[in-house]
Amino acid sequence: MFSPSLNAHKPLFLSNSNNKPFSSPFLTQQPLFFLRLSKTHFKPTTTLSVSATLIPSSPSPSIQQHYQPYRPPPSPLPSQYKSLDTPSRLEILSNRLGLWYEYAPLIPSLFQEGFTPSSLEEATGISGVEQNRLVVGAKVRDSLVHSNTDPEIVASFDLGGAELLYEIRLLSASQRDAAARYIVLNKMDAKGAQDLARAMKDFPRRRGDKFWENFDYTLPGDCLSFLYYRQSREHKKPSESRANSLQMALEAAESEKAKSVVLKELEEGGERKEKGDGEIAGGVPVPVVRLKIGEVAEATSVVVLPVCRSEDGGKEKILEAPVGV
Repeated sequence: MFSPSLNAHKPLFLSNSNNKPFSSPFLTQQPLFFLRLSKTHFKPTTTLSVSATLIPSSPSPSIQQHYQPYRPPPSPLPSQYKSLDTPSRLEILSNRLGLWYEYAPLIPSLFQEGFTPSSLEEATGISGVEQNRLVVGAKVRDSLVHSNTDPEIVASFDLGGAELLYEIRLLSASQRDAAARYIVLNKMDAKGAQDLARAMKDFPRRRGDKFWENFDYTLPGDCLSFLYYRQSREHKKPSESRANSLQMALEAAESEKAKSVVLKELEEGGERKEKGDGEIAGGVPVPVVRLKIGEVAEATSVVVLPVCRSEDGGKEKILEAPVGV
């Protein structure tokens, strides 16, 4: 008969192909023993039981959601509009009843009720582009009010100022205040406001350019002047386009250092243009005539005189020109 006996000399661990212990959520890393059967009567005295604990698997990563752009909360409705129903709000937008920055908050409130830019355009006649300008312009105006901007400057945008304020939306609070003041004082249009905002944003990145340090970053006019000055340098030769850009830079500049740099460039450009027309600044033009062999034969001395046309004032130029013997 066979009888079971335990062999405790050679424990065996489960392992994988890399000779590392095999890990499983159902088996623990404990030594296993083989049973050696003898020829005695097999009488099992103990019962081998295997207990397995189910290790919960790690939770699967959640499905990655698509990026949702940040949308600031809509501006609170003015008190006179809170009690109005949807048809009444649509009527206000359709007929432009009131000031633009007062009825602009009605647009996001209608979006919350299910309207889209296209459906709102059909109902009110306000295009999607204009809807965006009204909403953003109203927020820029609110930022100017919170920044304690001069009330007279803010009031200058009450009539049709949404497009102007929209152009300075990317500036900081302090830059918006300075830009709004410059726009009002110089009576700029939307294109001018766009150039001003672009010049103020771009100016710090132009550090190292020629004469950059002569323009004041805190002055919007100097930022705009530097933009026009850089555009003038794109024309290497004196031309009307270069002169126009420099003239615009001179008119936009606020500091005296910026004005002096642009004015100097204007004067040098005028001198270079005169030189290009055949005039030599600060000198006397002297045409050279080469003499042929034999023309000065048997002469004891040779006098070299300038040659000029009679209408050029020959007498004065001859007296001014050097004489070589």
